Parts: sequence; structure tokens; C-alpha cells
Amino acid sequence: HKTIKKVGSDIEELKMNTAIAALMTMVNDFYANGCTRGEMKTLILLLSPFAPHIAEEMWELMGFAAAEGKMAVQVNGKLKTTIVVPTDSEDSAVVDAACADEKVKRLMEGKQLFKTIVVKNKLVNLIIK
Repeated sequence: HKTIKKVGSDIEELKMNTAIAALMTMVNDFYANGCTRGEMKTLILLLSPFAPHIAEEMWELMGFAAAEGKMAVQVNGKLKTTIVVPTDSEDSAVVDAACADEKVKRLMEGKQLFKTIVVKNKLVNLIIK
């Protein structure tokens, strides 16, 4: 908790060197005493403003990666809404989630789904007529 407070206040005061020194002290304590998964998560979060790329790699290696992501939903090529689906979902599951959205349901009333285009983890385009 002291390190979180110290790093937070040092960032606000633009004292980057002392913030990094506090993180190094925290790492030394972890070497001496070990650390829990939660403590490692805190370290990675505190490290991310200073070393974003390595912090992201560490985040994924520790298994903290996001299991869900936002996808854009287009109807006839125009953005209408976004949906949250599990990362790397099957195309059929993405289309089903998009069709279940209230805005999309209203737009599809009285029309048929003609074609679907899915860009993995990015967007789904529903062509209706």
C-alpha cells in the first residue's frame, strides 16, 4: 500500500526516478519474501506507465488477459452499436449476439438477414433486405 501511494504521488509530481526506485524496492521485497498473484498484479499495474510493452507481456503471461472484447456491429455497412463477446468467438456466436442486440432487432423487423461479414475480434456486418 505504501508503494502504491508513493508511485501514485510521484507520478503526479513527475518524479519518475523515485517512482521507479519504489518499484525496485518492491521487487526486492518480493525476491526476499515471495509474492502472491495479487501482489504481482499490483506490480504490473504500477509498472505499466513506465514500461507499457513489457507490462502488457507480463500481464498476459500471468493470465490476466481480457477474456472478452468489444466488437462493432454494422447493419448494411453503417455502425449501429457495439457488443461484448468472448475473445476469438466463433462467427456464428458473434452473429447471434449481434442479432440479439435491441437496436439490431428493431432494424431487422420485417426484414431478412441476407449476408454476414465477420472480422475476427473487430466487427460484424449484417446485410439485411
